[in-house]
Amino acid sequence: QVQLVESGGGLVQAGGSLRLSCAASGRTSSVDAMGWFRQAPGKEREFVTSISWPGGRSYYTDSVKGRFTISRDNARNTVYLQMNNLKPEDTARYYCTARLVVTRDFNSWGQGTQVTVSS
Repeated sequence: QVQLVESGGGLVQAGGSLRLSCAASGRTSSVDAMGWFRQAPGKEREFVTSISWPGGRSYYTDSVKGRFTISRDNARNTVYLQMNNLKPEDTARYYCTARLVVTRDFNSWGQGTQVTVSS
């Protein structure tokens, strides 16, 4: 089991920045990638970004490329999402997720943190 705890959400004006954090605990040695999904009211949960290891390869959905950056602190088992130039359409609940080596699927989830961008 892997436990994930997000923090860092909040209310920000358009053009502003936020940094989300996701701390993993438990069987972190069984994880080979972490990422972020988001879900806006009335919409399905969508992929935002992920980072895998070893190698630190990262992926982003097109709408956040150039604005969001995912990074990882190995020593703290923590993943960060730096979000710059935020837009109202980024408003959503952001969920941290972890991929287990054995399942090759993102099936561990945090409770989420709310990001609201005002225009």
